[in-house]
Amino acid sequence: MTARQSDTTPATGTTAAATGTATAAPAASTATAAPAASTATAAPAASTVAPAPVTGIVGLGPTGEALLHLLHDAGHTVVAVDTDLDVLARVAGRLKATVAAGDGPDRPDVAFTADHTALGAAGLVVEAVQEDLAAKTEALGRITAVCPPGTPVLTTTATLPVTRLAIATGRPADVAGLRLFTPPVPGGPVEPVRTALTSPETAAAMDALVASAGLTPVAVGARPAADATALVLGFLNRAVILFDEGYATQHDIDTAMRLGCGLPAGPLETLDRIGLGTAHAALTELWRRTGDSTFEPAPLLSRMVAAGRLGRTTGEGFHTYDETGAVLGRPADGTGEPDGAPVRRVGVLGSGAMARGIAEVTATAGYPTVLVARDPEKAQRALDAVADSLTRGVRRGRVTVEAKASAGELLTGAHDMTALADCDLVIEAVAEDLDVKRAMFAALGGVCAPGTVLATTTSSLSVAACAEASGRPADVVGVHFFNPAPVMKLVELAHTDTVAPETLATAHAFCRTLGKTTVTCPDRTGFIVNSLLFPYLGAALALLERHDADIEETDHAIRSGFGYPMGPFALLDTIGLDVSLAIQNRLYECFRTPEYEPAAALDELVAAGLLGRKNGRGLRTTGARR
Repeated sequence: MTARQSDTTPATGTTAAATGTATAAPAASTATAAPAASTATAAPAASTVAPAPVTGIVGLGPTGEALLHLLHDAGHTVVAVDTDLDVLARVAGRLKATVAAGDGPDRPDVAFTADHTALGAAGLVVEAVQEDLAAKTEALGRITAVCPPGTPVLTTTATLPVTRLAIATGRPADVAGLRLFTPPVPGGPVEPVRTALTSPETAAAMDALVASAGLTPVAVGARPAADATALVLGFLNRAVILFDEGYATQHDIDTAMRLGCGLPAGPLETLDRIGLGTAHAALTELWRRTGDSTFEPAPLLSRMVAAGRLGRTTGEGFHTYDETGAVLGRPADGTGEPDGAPVRRVGVLGSGAMARGIAEVTATAGYPTVLVARDPEKAQRALDAVADSLTRGVRRGRVTVEAKASAGELLTGAHDMTALADCDLVIEAVAEDLDVKRAMFAALGGVCAPGTVLATTTSSLSVAACAEASGRPADVVGVHFFNPAPVMKLVELAHTDTVAPETLATAHAFCRTLGKTTVTCPDRTGFIVNSLLFPYLGAALALLERHDADIEETDHAIRSGFGYPMGPFALLDTIGLDVSLAIQNRLYECFRTPEYEPAAALDELVAAGLLGRKNGRGLRTTGARR
């Protein structure tokens, strides 16, 4: 194995005996004697219990501060070093506020200092400065200059070669890596990286630290990690652009992507956690290296960094944060919204999967619902499918037996649109074809009573075009449910310039009674979720142009490193490659910008009949991958 290859090799072999390597205790009071040090918590009284391990952290940006909290909670005495006195004061104050807000026992000291010589007391040191080769090389050099030979030193680099950094210290046996994709949280992922030169003692100390901090070791590899990081950074950058355009609030963007795609956090909240300066530097480096304009930092991101609004670490970024780092001002769904008109009876137009799912949701919520299909046979098959879905819901504990029985009584089928005449709200869920939808809305405009809310479930077509066809545009709104509707909590509420405020308020209040969370945005192709999701999926498909791309490894890196429920290739198969191509084509027709242009590979896959999970032939469902 070459030195470069070993950078991708996770360290293994944690043992109880290894703990002593990582946690050698200093002489009494060494940590608190550091120049410019301040104590965040009272030191525990002397006892016969073994002294707390002493761990150094150099760099108190988002990653360093997060590690500080994890190690402090785990009982480590921490020597926290940063050359910026304002950063030292801010992090010390935040730790003090967090401890004061908790009910746990007293914990060991944290010594905050700008003096690197205080690290001589540590049994292990973690370097967590910015992701820059020169900065990390300098920081590691200062650490090894004051720490005795044999002291394990861990670098938190995500993209730089650990071997190169280790050799630069002159003590490569003492150096290993902690590959962190985002600032660590309890139980979060970390990839322990040993080089070919890392000593067994250093590797064991690293494993002991990971276990003590409560992190979950994962094996990803340098190349998949770099690909995954680039994909996610491009996605985050586009979210900043969308917000800067004024299209949606930061809360709606974050909620849409968190609930619509199952992400652990929204993109703007993720940027705040990573640190806007860190993300800006990483994007700038990717842009410089690749020439890909996708990575050119969004102008708003650059302005915020220049203004010192760096995210959670400074208390202000896309969100604002209190003294413990908790988000301030997150609105509750529906706060300040009028109640709208009462909805007593609901109509669903269509018999496909989305129509059936919506009808199940409305009937289960207690609304008398009529599902209108093209003919009696389709209507009955749709009702049977809803009944089967409710039965599965009972088995899984999602639906009670009583709710299933009640929904069955409330849901009826029809094949004549006149059955919608007495509905207060009608949801169109027919094929995603504008001509078909316009014909349906023209008919609805003549059948439904004045004031009936007419909603379209489109995710990529013009709500305004449907509204115009109805002849009553004030009554029409976009209500985009996510599939499967009984499970997914998000609804994108898209409004035109002509919709009446009462219509929008009624739709919003109605969705809340279904147990859904709504996000609001103007009528535009893709709304929030698809306009951010599909450039990310397209960028993943572009990786297939490389000879060394690996679908499984990239998906694994996204899941393991960033906590996404599935990687981009598995997601494409789940959506359907033909559906994905159709959505990307519509986005490109609307925006005509490179990030929306469908990948040539996607067109070719669909032409070859590879549609994804629906026919068992796709990116991760073909041959041995099935």
